[in-house]
Amino acid sequence: MSFLPTQYHIVRIGTGSEPLSKSQKEFNRLTQKIEQLTADLHELRGVSGHIQQRVQSDYHPLLDQYCRLQADLVRLFDRAYVHEDITNTDKKKLAELIRSMASDLISVHGIDALRSIYDKYDIPEFDDNQNQQLASIQEARSDTAEGDEDYITQQEAAEAERQRQRAKKPKSAKQLEREAKKKADEQKTTKAVRTLYMDLVKAFHPDREPDEAEKLRKTEIMHRVIAAYEKSDLLALFRLQLEFERIDQAHLEALAEEQLTYYNKILRQQAQELDAEFLVLQKDLATMTGKSTFTAGSLVGFEFSLNSDIAQLKRDIKQLKQDVKALASISVLRQWLKSYR
Repeated sequence: MSFLPTQYHIVRIGTGSEPLSKSQKEFNRLTQKIEQLTADLHELRGVSGHIQQRVQSDYHPLLDQYCRLQADLVRLFDRAYVHEDITNTDKKKLAELIRSMASDLISVHGIDALRSIYDKYDIPEFDDNQNQQLASIQEARSDTAEGDEDYITQQEAAEAERQRQRAKKPKSAKQLEREAKKKADEQKTTKAVRTLYMDLVKAFHPDREPDEAEKLRKTEIMHRVIAAYEKSDLLALFRLQLEFERIDQAHLEALAEEQLTYYNKILRQQAQELDAEFLVLQKDLATMTGKSTFTAGSLVGFEFSLNSDIAQLKRDIKQLKQDVKALASISVLRQWLKSYR
């Protein structure tokens, strides 16, 4: 499926049988990668809106209902804990259930109203010997932490001294040469993008255009030019030049090796940024859907999985309603606790 505009200009060097240089092949590889990543991002963003709507409208309300019923069960266990017919064995099981369920409902689902109940069961009861052992362990941990802190402080001081010594040491001729070359490369790379930008600005700046219709057309073009330049989108600037015939295929073929070197650096950085953006969006969608990975092509699979999850959640809600009603009886609760491990 293609998400490229109808008038989308493919930027490639070498449409004939002439052999390409290494830099030309790299240029083509990078432009192709950027085009594919751009299309994939466009598709994934469209999928994201649909997914978010379904999760919010169909899944979350059911999940909230399920969590409220679990909270009701925690409160039921809390009330039963003090009932005269509940044995010590039953109490241990109830306390464990309350701690486990309430902890999840508070930390994961944000039901802070259960905090007061959780706090009552959060501290385990110890005999005197266990309390003494616990105190000894805590004291030992404290001593170890203090020792670690002193060691870390010494390390930090030593590292600071090393950095000061390095700062005092004059840079070698090779270091200065590398830094100068890096700075020159950065300036040339910036200039490479700005050259394309200024060519388009000179051609389409609307301020001196007397014809109103043409002025409006140039204004719209300039919006696209400025947007591409602000993002350092070299490929978009090339497309604009091809679209409005500022350059032609012969111009691309004639690009000097030095120009290609700096263009390729820009394209490589652009591809890396798009890769990072794609991974972030994938991660966000995976978090939203509860899946380990998510790609645009898995939308059908997601729909099937979500429908399955919704159906299961509805069954769980039905069962939980029955459990809350049945376990309100102390005799039923005690019988149920016998099977709980």
